[in-house]
Amino acid sequence: MSFDVNKGEVLAIIGPNGAGKTVLFHALIGLSRPTSGVINWKSNVKIGYVPQRFDIEVDLPLTTREFFYLKGGDVTDKKIKEFLDLVGIDHEALNKGISQLSVGQRQRVLVAWAVMNEPEILLFDEPTADIDIRGQQSIYHLLHKIQDQIGFAVILISHDLSVVYKYADQVLCLNSKRVCMGPPREVLSAEQLLELYGGEQTFYKHLEKSFHEDHHA
Repeated sequence: MSFDVNKGEVLAIIGPNGAGKTVLFHALIGLSRPTSGVINWKSNVKIGYVPQRFDIEVDLPLTTREFFYLKGGDVTDKKIKEFLDLVGIDHEALNKGISQLSVGQRQRVLVAWAVMNEPEILLFDEPTADIDIRGQQSIYHLLHKIQDQIGFAVILISHDLSVVYKYADQVLCLNSKRVCMGPPREVLSAEQLLELYGGEQTFYKHLEKSFHEDHHA
């Protein structure tokens, strides 16, 4: 399997559960080594990562401010506030326990954390999995705005084809192998979706419905 992503682009990775999407992500960020092949990043590339979810123990005595300072480096209150403003989080959140924030607020805090060092690549692993539809749209709109401002490339995993059609420049279809890759409107035909998702008929029908609704909107 071979693919590349360029500055300012959004590459969406889609496929059924167990297709290897998260395994690929772990290899990209260095949490695991590929069994074969090579991952080539530009020298000294800066990578940001937003995980699928951020599970925090309710009684964990860690404020939002303290969470940001765990990042190390040149973190200051001024810089934290600058990036909280960027993601639409009130400064009052700094003194709140990180576990007291809503799921949507925590996800925005994670985005702020991930982009503080102005990465060249931002990896998004199904970052809206536990957020309602309105919140999901808000997160993706936020991501698009920040990407325009900072100029990084985005690689994201998503099960939502409406997101893929709206934001992705390229889509990589995985089902234990590369099934297709290219611009969403060129490669995501009904036939490709059926090949990609195979026997997951209920899921496939949902995707096919999204495909047709998007094309007739």
